[in-house]
Amino acid sequence: MDLSGQRREYERGGLDAGDLDPDALVQIERWMADAISSGTAEPTAAALATANASGRPSVRTVLVKAISGGGLVVYTNLDSRKGREARENPWAALTLTWVELSRQLRVEGMIEPVSPEESDAYFASRPRGSQLGAWASAQSQVIPDRAWLEARLAEVAARFEGVDVPRPPFWGGLRVVPHEVELWQGRADRLHDRLAYVPADGEPPLEPGSPRRIERWDVVRRSP
Repeated sequence: MDLSGQRREYERGGLDAGDLDPDALVQIERWMADAISSGTAEPTAAALATANASGRPSVRTVLVKAISGGGLVVYTNLDSRKGREARENPWAALTLTWVELSRQLRVEGMIEPVSPEESDAYFASRPRGSQLGAWASAQSQVIPDRAWLEARLAEVAARFEGVDVPRPPFWGGLRVVPHEVELWQGRADRLHDRLAYVPADGEPPLEPGSPRRIERWDVVRRSP
């Protein structure tokens, strides 16, 4: 299959440092709001890359469910591959691509668990079917067939019939706390705009388990 002829030009406008908020999280919220209001499909869909203790990477698409507590929050089975890797190696990268806006947002940072209270609140807001599915799915594990999964769902549906579904103890949120944020705006002739938030001089590096956030950012331009 020859894919060399697949290309499109990006002509929706440029991006300058003066266009950006000094706070990287505020700017992320702005671009997310633009994506939602534009009607783009799945505006919160992101590719989340993690790695195990030996550095072997994996990536999957997730949905960002909050920008809060100084980071971007996703929810998952914490015994899944990404959940295990988040415990083994707390660094992660996350990318959102909005083709209709000719934009890409990249975040690199530290993963930390979301508080049980925040996870409880989000789980309670989910549709009941999704709540039951969280109990039924042994995410990332090998299963015999689809019938096994449907039988598990029937079991948990019977177990919680007539009562609220509690959050499973193995299910919760992961927050990616940015150490670097890059905004990419497509331009003509592949001369795209790439502006990155990096820690300002004097900002100490993030450390696993630390509640610290980057407070001061510098914005740099990168060659496309």
